[in-house]
This record gives sequence, C-alpha cells and structure tokens, in this order.
Amino acid sequence: MKLVRWIASSLRLKLLSMFIILSSVPLIIVGLISYHKSYTVVSNHNKASTQLAADQLARNIDIMFEDTERLLELGKNPQVLQYLYAQSESYGEAKAILQTYNLYRETYKYDKVLNISFVNFYGKGISERKGVFKLERNPLRNPYFQYLVQYPNAILRIPHAAPYAEYNRLDGFAYPKENALSIMTTVKERITHEVIGFIVIDMNDSFIDEFLTTTKIKDSGFFYINDQYGKTLFTPPAGEASLAIINQINSVPLHAEQDSFNLSAGSKPQFVVYSTSRQTGWKIIGAAPFQEIITEANGIRQLIIISVLLSAFFAISLYFFLNNRLIHPIQILMNKMRKAASGYLEVKVTPTGSDEIADLGQSFNIMLEKIKTLIDQSIKENEQVKIAELRTLQAQINPHFLYNTLESIIWMAEAEKKESVIKLVQALSRFFRLGLNKGFDWVSIQTELEHARNYLVIQQMRYHDILTYEIKVEHELQEYPILKMTLQPLIENAIYHGIKNKRGQGLISIQGYSDDTSIVLTVRDNGIGMNTEQLTQLREKLDQPAGSRSPQENEQDGGFGLLNVHDRIRLYFGPSYGVEMESTYMEGSTFQIRIPKSKEVQH
Repeated sequence: MKLVRWIASSLRLKLLSMFIILSSVPLIIVGLISYHKSYTVVSNHNKASTQLAADQLARNIDIMFEDTERLLELGKNPQVLQYLYAQSESYGEAKAILQTYNLYRETYKYDKVLNISFVNFYGKGISERKGVFKLERNPLRNPYFQYLVQYPNAILRIPHAAPYAEYNRLDGFAYPKENALSIMTTVKERITHEVIGFIVIDMNDSFIDEFLTTTKIKDSGFFYINDQYGKTLFTPPAGEASLAIINQINSVPLHAEQDSFNLSAGSKPQFVVYSTSRQTGWKIIGAAPFQEIITEANGIRQLIIISVLLSAFFAISLYFFLNNRLIHPIQILMNKMRKAASGYLEVKVTPTGSDEIADLGQSFNIMLEKIKTLIDQSIKENEQVKIAELRTLQAQINPHFLYNTLESIIWMAEAEKKESVIKLVQALSRFFRLGLNKGFDWVSIQTELEHARNYLVIQQMRYHDILTYEIKVEHELQEYPILKMTLQPLIENAIYHGIKNKRGQGLISIQGYSDDTSIVLTVRDNGIGMNTEQLTQLREKLDQPAGSRSPQENEQDGGFGLLNVHDRIRLYFGPSYGVEMESTYMEGSTFQIRIPKSKEVQH
C-alpha cells in the first residue's frame, strides 16, 4: 500500500508506471499464453514418447509369451503323455520327443527359447539340454508345481529375478539362472484330464535387459519392471539414487485409470509413466526428473523474461525523454497550485509556449480570480441557506405535533370529557406560547423542560392509564441555551413508537448531565424498543446528511421528529453533536441529545 501511495503522489512516477505497464503487460500476457501452450505441447510430446516406449516393451513381452506358449501344445503329444505316464524308461519315446523339439524349433524359429522340459510327479523328466533325467527331490515341493496341482488350467509366467530365485533353487531343476523367463503349466491325460506332469519352457530375457540399458528418458531417466504384486523384477544398471527413486515409486499405488503421474521424490520431482503387459500383468515403469521433461519449455520462459526486461528498459528510456519535454512544465504548475491550495490566492502562473499546458496555466489564473469572488459570495449565501434550512426543519416539526395533539382533543370531545378538553386546550396553549418564543429560535433549557412538561401533561391526559414521567435535570444546567422544540419530538417518538406498542405501565424519564465541553439530555422509555436490524437502519439514517434523505425516508419507521432534531443540531454545531441512541427489544430505548456547553447563542 505504501508503494501505491508513493506512485500515486507523483505524475512522474505514474507516467513511468504507465509506460512500463503498457509495454510489459501485453508482452507478459502473450508470453504466458505462449509459454503455457509450448509447455503443454512439449511436455505432452515427451510424455507421449515415453509412454510409447513403455507400451512397446509391454507389447514385445506379450508377443514373446504369446508365441512361446504355442509350445505348450507339446503337452498334448501322445509320446510326451506316454513318457510321463510310464514308470519304466523308454528311450525310443525320449528320442521321439527330442526330435519333436527340433521340429518345432525349425518350424517356428524360437530363437529366445533356451530349454523345454517335462517332468512327472515322480521326478522323471526330459529336456533339450539334459535329455532324460531324474530329480533328486519331490517335484511337488516346488511352490509353483503345488499351485498348478490346485489350479491345473493355469499358466504361470515366472521371471528368474531376485523375488523368485529362492523358489527356483528349491526344486533342483536345471533352470538357467541368468537372463531367463519361464512358462509353466500342467500336462493332463487326454481322456480323464488328470494331471500327470508339468511342462517348463525357459526363455532368454536379454532383450529386456538390453531395453532397460539402452532406452533412456531424456538425460537421466530410466525404465524398470515390476511384477503384478509390485515386486521389482528388472532394473537398469543404475546407482543408489535410481534405486531410491524406484523405492519411492513402488510405495505409491498405481491406478488402472491413469498411465502417468508426477511424484515429489526428494529435491527433484519425478515424472512417472507406466504400461501393463496383458499376458503377465507386469508393470513397465519409466521415471525421469520432471525438469528434464520440460527443458524446452523452460528455454521459452527465459526468452520471455529477457523480452520483458528489454521492453521495460525501452519504456524507462522513453520516459526520461518525455520527462524533460512534458513533466517539467507540469511540475511548475503543480507547485503554484499547492501554494493556492494553502490559501495564497495571489499566486500567478507565467505560461510559456502555446500548447495545452500553457492553456492550463492561463485557465488556472482565471480560476483563482473567480474563486476569490465566489468565496465572498458563498459566505453570505451559506448564512442565508443555514437559516432557511433551520426554518424548514422547524416547520416540519410543528405541524406534525399539532396534528397528533388535535387528534387527542377530538377524541376527548367525542367522549364528552369537557373538563379534560378544557385542561388539554389550556396545556396546548401554554405549550405553543412557549414553543413560539416570540419568533426566537433559542430558549433556555429550563423553558424547553417546561415545554416538554406541558407536552407530557397533554399526552398523560390521553394515556393516563399507561403513561407516567419524571424530569431530573441539574438546576445549574437549566440556564444554558438550547434550540427550541428539541425534547418534545423525542418524547413524542417514545410514546407513539415505544410505549404504545408494549403492554403495561409506560415510563418516560428525562435527565441531564454535563462534562467539560458538552451538555447531554437523555430521554429514556421502557417501551417495546428496537431489534438490532431496526437500530442499525435508524443509525445509518442519522449518519446521512440532512439534504440527502427523501421525505419518504424521513417519514418511515417513526423517525420523523428524531431525524429533524438530529439534523437541526448538526446544522448549528457540526457533526460532533446530535442525537445518539441505544435500544433493546422489549426493554426500551434511550436517546441522548448532545450540545455544546456554552451560554453564547449560535448563529
């Protein structure tokens, strides 16, 4: 806020700010739009290319398994079934099985298949590499074979990675321990579908390691593979930093509905993309620092920043050029105006040149001459307007009160209460005699209290069953002057809008006290009072200048006399004086009249 006020205090600074804003803001807006567009295009392109690489590896894995699983048809070969079912050795069948292996290899060109093996429940087996063999352990101790016995139609696709290596060693089977994947399923008897053994196909997974080693995401990104349970199967040849990132990514659940997300990994947020193999359920996951993904967009951002700085430099240079030609004459005129504003109206401006600023200086000289003339005229007119406004406000109050009082007299006359009518008319006569005050606007507080007492007598005769009153004002205060018709409107407001609207005995109390500078007269009633909303609305009306309210606003909500009293006091004494109020619903209201403590009559 201080900076704004400092700029607003000087035309020079405002012009400088205007040049900078007009030159920089459009460029910033265009730059931000361009940056956002380029950021989106570049990041989406990099993300798409990374996603494409992950999808391609997933497809390669799926194709390899789909092609290799054709070899599972060997489990239906009669010679294989006979070999596994028979208890005795049959070298002729074994030889035929090995020839069948060769036939499949020559037909389908299975370059990645390392070995094909069969084994029955008794450990009797045959494979390409070992030929006929006998397992030293019971095959059913292998957890994979145990699973296949329970689910004979299942096909297991098993990597020989760390999470699975322990199980692969338990069975004593001759699997390749490096760069291998295995496919396992059951061999079932043709007619009864009874499980009689297992087929194991080992495949070379070097293409996966080659992909993870050679395929990079930008400068330092990498790919790795998890199984369907979130265990890491294949990792790139990376250091501890990459392993830490892998651990952080593995701690975040991967959702099927998204294929990429951003991960806050330490000081470098990571972009993560993954694809899922349909055959194995493995996740091919790629990770790279997010800043590397948007490197090109950052270059565009730097170009925009440099362009904005150059524009600001150009605007400042243009400003200093215009300052000498435009702002200096304005500063001279400003200094003259400040002197005139301080009250020295004899100041003059000596115009130089014939441009608009010179015309402005000449107009300033003419304006000062007219101001001096108008000041004298305004002083006289303000005095007359002040008197006229006061007369108008008093004229609004008197007919209003007279209307209410005559209404009471009519009511008593209709009730044939002659003595009460006579007493009421006499009180009314005294009331108006004191109110008129021979045309003077000022009375003593003592006279105003007597005037209020006559009014209360009149109203008490009408509301004798619900109205009582008391007046307690210090005697030394009663000598001070006050505007006439000040208390009566407040008392009338208390009766008609307070006491009448609440059942029970009504009490109006008038009290007075003073401090060093002010006299406070209080009119308190125990009527119905006002709620918070009504009190707030009435206070807002009191804060408005007298001439800003419409007649309808003065009439509504019982504020007619109250607003006029407040306006009259403020017209004479200023905004520090007037009427203040407090009110509690169903308990009553208190109105305080504050006037200066002075025995001199204000004019």
